[in-house]
Amino acid sequence: MSSNPTLQDWRDRAGKVLPAAGFGNFDPSVVIARGEGARVWDEDGTEYVDYLIGSGPMLVGHGHPEVLEAVQEQVAHGFTFFANNAHGIRLAEDIAGAMACAGQVRFVSTGSEADMYAMRLARAHTGREKILKFEGGYHGMSGEALMSLAPTKRVNFPVAVPDSAGIPQGVRDSMLIAPFNDPDFVRGLLDEHGDEIAAVIVEPLQRLIPPEPGFLEMLRAETEKRGIVLIFDEVVTGFRLAYGGGQEKYGVTPDLCTLGKVIGGGFPLAAIAGKEEIMAHFDKAKVGADGFTFQIGTLSGNPVASVAGLKTMEILKRPGTYDRLRASGERVMTSLATELGRHNIPHQIVGDPVLFDVIFTGKPVKNYRDTLENNADRSRAFNAAMRAHGILKPDSKFYISLALTEADLVKTEEAIAAAAKAVAAQ
Repeated sequence: MSSNPTLQDWRDRAGKVLPAAGFGNFDPSVVIARGEGARVWDEDGTEYVDYLIGSGPMLVGHGHPEVLEAVQEQVAHGFTFFANNAHGIRLAEDIAGAMACAGQVRFVSTGSEADMYAMRLARAHTGREKILKFEGGYHGMSGEALMSLAPTKRVNFPVAVPDSAGIPQGVRDSMLIAPFNDPDFVRGLLDEHGDEIAAVIVEPLQRLIPPEPGFLEMLRAETEKRGIVLIFDEVVTGFRLAYGGGQEKYGVTPDLCTLGKVIGGGFPLAAIAGKEEIMAHFDKAKVGADGFTFQIGTLSGNPVASVAGLKTMEILKRPGTYDRLRASGERVMTSLATELGRHNIPHQIVGDPVLFDVIFTGKPVKNYRDTLENNADRSRAFNAAMRAHGILKPDSKFYISLALTEADLVKTEEAIAAAAKAVAAQ
């Protein structure tokens, strides 16, 4: 075995010990060695401008010196304690001050856990069992969440389609599926099943698709009058769309929200936040044994993640931060529109300046089924050309970070121009 393994060596080793040669996340052919600011390097030293940013957590960039200093100081005092710590308490206070719905906060380690517990809380609070989610909405890896996330076959709403093997039929029966941005369908579904529904869970920005004007307001009004818990999954949008997340940007306050990614500053940490009367189900002394929602987690609220999150949030709260973030995103979006337009390539740029992508269709994109109109060959060619020209991005989005420099943006614009030319040459 070489004392200096190459990228291919790591790929070969991964193929022997990891199913599908990867962690189940990003393209397993990519093996990252280090990151700094808005750049990452693979094990062969190939450098990329990073629009993956760890699937979102590294909003202030890799190795931000202030975050690094806070983490190093805490590491010297302990990694985790399975007990309350002052940093975790301070982080909960800051979250409660930022998110409109957050009367109280409970920490977990992953966004998947947060979404799972939020749905469980809603069931405990209402005594009902069904959950309404939107086709194409991503809410983690629980059985409920893996219903109609990315169905390859179209069925009639509100029937749920499992996205994974191993999910019991009973879970499927507990889920109702609706099209995003279709208020009339949602109202009809709530009229028919409202007394069975514990919660409506929704991403305020669903993957990349913005809510139509009035859609989130409709959800708030219709759930409130039926005693249904409204959950905003803000694992992605929290502290990204605005400091107060989607709740602040869209001016709609849910009953519960889930948070992750940014609040841990790159370390494992997530949270459920919401109204005290719902969060009380985590407190057996308040609700009794029958209403108690049992939750523990070995690393929940650990001090290393907490100090990283606190410092990240402090940075984000500084004047002009979101203006800079959006300006970078708008510049990339403008480049996409210009270069693809230059070659008369049908496309839609979907999302928000902090989180977006190009979909190769000439039709407007309002829901998951509209995204299926994407020309997959053009999308693959575009992403491959971006990678070849030094841009690392997920297949379906650009995550914008505060660390992007003028040099990073220029390199991105050059890559977009080359990628548009590659798509046009197909």
